[in-house]
Amino acid sequence: MIFITAKFAVKPEHADDWPQISRAFTEATRAEEGCLWFDWSRSLDDPTEYVLVEAFRDEAAGGAHVQSDHFTEATSTLPAYLSATPKIVNTTVEGTQWSELGEMEVEQ
Repeated sequence: MIFITAKFAVKPEHADDWPQISRAFTEATRAEEGCLWFDWSRSLDDPTEYVLVEAFRDEAAGGAHVQSDHFTEATSTLPAYLSATPKIVNTTVEGTQWSELGEMEVEQ
């Protein structure tokens, strides 16, 4: 799978509204056939920073994502709400789902 983590520095005046600002992009991406997940989290240390964790089934699905109309729309509209260029880690890993963290196994 293609596994991506990106950090978005949102302008302070837009930080609380970022989930709504990015909602159309998020929903359209989650609806892509090759999207495994597309999840936002807000930093506990910096309320203007959002972290996006996303995964796509394979290279073809990742390519389809960046060629989509909603990706093109997001890359042209979302930067106006950001204070810096997002930082990204993009890699290919085996599998198509999350693995359990064995060191913190929870007894059922």
